[in-house]
Amino acid sequence: FREKKHLLPWLTQFGSVQFSRSVVSYSLRPHELQHARPCELCKVWSLMNSASNLCLSSSENSAVTFFLIYKIPPYEGKKPDTLGPNTRLYKWIPQNDLLGHPKTKAFITHGGSNGIYEAIYHGVPMVGLPLFADQPHNVVHMTAKGAAIRLDLERMSTEDLLNALKEVISNPFYKENVMRLSAIQHDQPMKPLDRAIFWIEFVMRHRGAKHLRPAAHDLTWFQYHSLDVIGFLLACVATAVFVITKCCLFCCRKCASIGKKGKRD
Repeated sequence: FREKKHLLPWLTQFGSVQFSRSVVSYSLRPHELQHARPCELCKVWSLMNSASNLCLSSSENSAVTFFLIYKIPPYEGKKPDTLGPNTRLYKWIPQNDLLGHPKTKAFITHGGSNGIYEAIYHGVPMVGLPLFADQPHNVVHMTAKGAAIRLDLERMSTEDLLNALKEVISNPFYKENVMRLSAIQHDQPMKPLDRAIFWIEFVMRHRGAKHLRPAAHDLTWFQYHSLDVIGFLLACVATAVFVITKCCLFCCRKCASIGKKGKRD
C-alpha cells in the first residue's frame, strides 16, 4: 500500500513478506470462534490501557458480536460487571492468526505498518485510530484506497465507532477494495519466503556477494552527501559572479571616464 519508490534491484519493500496462515482455530476453545453466527466481528487492539474504558463502553451498546483483544500491553484488569455476553477479554491472542480466521469481518487498528500489511494479506477491512509516528499517514493512505475508515481517537464517540464498524462490515465497497489489495500482494512470481531463502543461500554461495554491495559504502561522508560536488559548483558560481561583477564595474568606469573627457572637450 506504500507510495511508489525507486529501489535498488536487491532491495524489497516490507509488503513482499509472507504471513503464516491462521492457526487461531486451534488456540481457542471450539465454541468461541467456531459458531456460525453471520454477524461476527473480531476487534484486535494494540492500544494502551488508557483506551480500555473507551473500548468497553463501545461494546455495551453494540449490536454486533465482537471480541476485545488487548495485545500490547495485555489486558489484566478485572472483568467489568457491565461486560456483555458477546464480549470476551484475553491477555493475548496472535494478531496474524486472528486476522487469518475466516470469520474475522473487520480490524480496528492504530495504523501500524505490520498490522496493516497483515490485514491486507488476509483481506480484512479496517477502522483506523492513528496515534503517532507513521500511523496517521498509513491510515490516510488506506482510506484513500477505500479499504479503511479513519476515526479520531480523542474526538470520536461510541456512536461513531459503532457506525464505522457497521459501515465497514455491511458495505461491500471496503471488502472489495481490501481484497483487491490482497490479490495484488499475493500475485508474485514466487513466494516471499522462497525468495528470502534464495537470497540468503545466494549470499552464502558467493561469500558475501560483494558485487551487490553498494559503492556508497566505500565513499567518505562528504562524498556520500555530494558535498565535494556542491562545493565545486558553488565555487564556479562564485567565480562567475565575481568575474561578471568586475567586468560590469570596468565597463561602468570606462563609460564614466569617456563621459568626463567629452565634457572637458
